[in-house]
Amino acid sequence: MLKILILEDEEPAAKRLLKMVKEIEPGMELLDSIVSVSSAIKWLKENNTPDLILSDIQLSDGLSFEVFKEVKLRCPVIFTTAYDQYALDAFKVFSIDYLLKPIKKTELEAALAKFKTISPAAKVPDV
Repeated sequence: MLKILILEDEEPAAKRLLKMVKEIEPGMELLDSIVSVSSAIKWLKENNTPDLILSDIQLSDGLSFEVFKEVKLRCPVIFTTAYDQYALDAFKVFSIDYLLKPIKKTELEAALAKFKTISPAAKVPDV
């Protein structure tokens, strides 16, 4: 089961994102939904690395890029944001997509398909 972490400071946006993820990939498990840079840093230092992070840019206490400067990232990130001006910065971390809000299900579906193509954690073993 793929494990995801959501970094999003707006609860309705986090719930909507999770709902879409579950519709597209029912086998994904939410590890946590985090609202702040400081909480994300603490969580990532104290827990196993998720398979995928879905991250807004603007969190309650700063930009999510602060998280990725503080914690050595070992998993891909799909950015979900209302701010287009940070797209270039997103590719300085292990970003696989940059989705602008309001997020369309088809765009999230394509981003998750891309994740599954490039991530060893998402590979389904041959039977």
